[in-house]
Amino acid sequence: MDSTQPPQETPDVLVLPTMKDLPRDEDGAPLLEGAVDVMLIPLQTESGGEQLVALAFSTVVRLVEAMGEEQPWVALPTDKLEAALQGSGAGAILMDPRLPGSAGNPTDG
Repeated sequence: MDSTQPPQETPDVLVLPTMKDLPRDEDGAPLLEGAVDVMLIPLQTESGGEQLVALAFSTVVRLVEAMGEEQPWVALPTDKLEAALQGSGAGAILMDPRLPGSAGNPTDG
């Protein structure tokens, strides 16, 4: 699986946005039971086609800055990410994206 951004020091754990909220422990960390639907987005390729990519963040703070406090998430060990995404259709991972309209990314207007 490819990364869509230049190599950087990768954290031991990545935070991925999920499609629905998960039960959490007293510290607020999601409890995993079975499969989790992580968020995939279509990204246009250089050849003009589309490829599904998984969004991943290096910290919860970066996820919240990009997607808001209400965004459900799950943390996965980096070395387990590729296996976890196998069969999902994701062809790449987009690390720490700045999304339009996010708190850390001003929009035109």
